Amino acid sequence: MTVSHAPKPIRLGMLTPSSNTVLEPVLARMTAQTDISVHYSRFRVTEISLSQQGLGQFAFDAMVQAAELLAHAKVDVIAWNGTSAGWLGFPQDEELCARITATTGILATSSVLAFRDAFRSLGTKRVGLVTPYTTDVQRRITANWEAAGFPCTAERHLGLADNFSFAETTGEVIADLVRQVARDGCEAAAIVCTNMRGAAVAPMLERELGIPVIDSVAVTLWASLRLIGAATGDFVDWGQIFSISNAASGASLNVKAIA
Repeated sequence: MTVSHAPKPIRLGMLTPSSNTVLEPVLARMTAQTDISVHYSRFRVTEISLSQQGLGQFAFDAMVQAAELLAHAKVDVIAWNGTSAGWLGFPQDEELCARITATTGILATSSVLAFRDAFRSLGTKRVGLVTPYTTDVQRRITANWEAAGFPCTAERHLGLADNFSFAETTGEVIADLVRQVARDGCEAAAIVCTNMRGAAVAPMLERELGIPVIDSVAVTLWASLRLIGAATGDFVDWGQIFSISNAASGASLNVKAIA
């Protein structure tokens, strides 16, 4: 008798800030009608600032330890579903992903590396940046992205530092910020924060504004699936980015080796 086996399910591992309350329910909605399961590991993050305490939350040791716990679940990929490399710089997440892979043997990516891959895939040169962050954090992001070839020609931010509070921003407020950067002029709008409710409003805004509107949680899911060669077409209702399914040669796919 021939025994048939069910297709191997896809298991995604996500590192998330301890005070994030948006990421898990949003990904649960996005993957509800698929055979994908998403698994989470938290580490301490309560404030987003350029203070010593704020920056110290993203030390590699704590993040890699959290990734090791995800590896126990034999996930197919590990993503840092947070945007700290926006103000710390792309090399921060390149090294983090390399360390995670060296420690666990599992491919790794991040939200900020996913944005970079998305901009490259879409040919985006002018970005409209929407965040909940303070002015100094926002300036650091715009400087890093411009240096990487993605100038933020329009931006809006809410001036908040308490990570928990970001989740209390309504979809209506986020949508209005995106409309403002679109009016100022950009080729794509980026909602940068995995604790803001951007994923639900992005598809509607794309139809209204005629430009890609890329949410942090959504783009991290997109990059995670591409990294393991999985199709993204089931998610096109969540944004234009999911129509691009072929693997790209971004830094998140070719992280440097850690000896």
